[in-house]
Amino acid sequence: MRDLAGWIERHAIFTPDKIAIEHAGGALSYRALAGRIAQLAEWLTTVQGLSRGSRVAWLGLNAPDLIALLFACAHTELICVPLNWRLTTAELEDVLRDAGASLLIVDASCHAAGSALDHPRRVVTGSADGDRDGRVPPDRGGYTLNARQIAADTPVLLVYTSGTTGSPKGALMSQGAVLFNALNAVHMHDMTAADRVLTVLPMFHVGGLNIQTIPALYCGASVYVAARFEAAPTLHLIETWRPTLTTLVPAMISALAAQPIWPRADLTALRAVATGSTDVPLASIAALHERKVPVIQIYGSTETGPVTIYQRRQEAYTTAGAIGRAGLHSDVRLVDAEGRDVADDVPGQILVRGPHVASGYWSAAIERVVPWADGWFASGDVAVRDVSGLYWFKDRIKHVIISGGENIYPAELERILGSSALVHEAAIAARADLRWGQVPVVVAVKSRPEVSAGDILALFEGRLARYKQPRAVIFVDALPRTALGKVETARLHELLGQ
Repeated sequence: MRDLAGWIERHAIFTPDKIAIEHAGGALSYRALAGRIAQLAEWLTTVQGLSRGSRVAWLGLNAPDLIALLFACAHTELICVPLNWRLTTAELEDVLRDAGASLLIVDASCHAAGSALDHPRRVVTGSADGDRDGRVPPDRGGYTLNARQIAADTPVLLVYTSGTTGSPKGALMSQGAVLFNALNAVHMHDMTAADRVLTVLPMFHVGGLNIQTIPALYCGASVYVAARFEAAPTLHLIETWRPTLTTLVPAMISALAAQPIWPRADLTALRAVATGSTDVPLASIAALHERKVPVIQIYGSTETGPVTIYQRRQEAYTTAGAIGRAGLHSDVRLVDAEGRDVADDVPGQILVRGPHVASGYWSAAIERVVPWADGWFASGDVAVRDVSGLYWFKDRIKHVIISGGENIYPAELERILGSSALVHEAAIAARADLRWGQVPVVVAVKSRPEVSAGDILALFEGRLARYKQPRAVIFVDALPRTALGKVETARLHELLGQ
């Protein structure tokens, strides 16, 4: 196959002056983006002396140069490693060591954090006065991009998981996987060159890169890259830049719906909003459906690209709450604890196989990837499939609470909490119990000072079997969350003293 930068090369021929990427500082046409990719590719190989398979890390907020860097790595057979800027110095250094990054690029937006990192080859973007590190060259233009033939299994993207239950692991995606993920995404959204995609999710995660951003550039569409999500500016962009598509996690939807102007904000350009990354509360879906904006759910993970199971716009209103159907290029199985396929309407672990799935986890010890067993990625997530082929998310296997031999799915309890005005946000955690083994406990941020534990526990009376009902409530100021809004399970257990 041709390297991924070939997409941009061809769009630069077909529609050279069309805007590929806009951002707060300006815009890049497809011709200009192709030139920037070619310039970075030459700099990486000629100036930095990197060779095939070398890892190039990026630390910074969302920026056009991260996208150009990814395509430049594809063109030169290097591997791009976007770093989570929310991590501590120690955590970032652990990831850099694990990846074996040959070069660290620090964007001006994260200059202070980057300066604290101990890395032998660090360069910065922008003009950081007084810094003795090297510089990424500014965009000078005049470079020509000529795509190359490469093997589809050539690695290009090393993305570290959000680590909600443990240390982050690096999932290695090939150029073929990025392509087939884009093809799934195009089918999911009915995406075309006429689309305008607003990117506010962080691009250090596949959600920000691969659900809409990279697929949009495959199609020849236009993308607005926001440095980070902020509710008021995002709503302003929706009204003024008028995107047709965007991806928002539930926490972002809640933040937008809480804006005073939300009821009268002009959302008419949006033909769909994609959401996922966690169990999506029906209230989040309803907030957009009430404004006549279809919500299409996506199921996937860092390891699956992530576009695997998804709704399409035609079913958005009639199947609200479902995670959708198996993707165009995805094989999906639901299996029991012994690995046997389960029947319809029976919970089972989601297994995924397909050309969009990451090759495996990066192993620092052997500097190569460890593939999935039998070619199937075991997600650790539980779902049910109904007779029509729709999948409905249940919970993470690691989240399942086994109480007196019975399985309790925290997501089922959290949906009840999410529909109540008594809490601002809440999650369910397992507490060890001498009699039952484990019992569920509510960890919540109360919406009003007078809300009591008894008020919260009363929500479950008559709605769930007695064995499923929480036994206690812990009030906190805020739930510990990742950059994508996922609750950090390990830190919840710390709150319970476990």
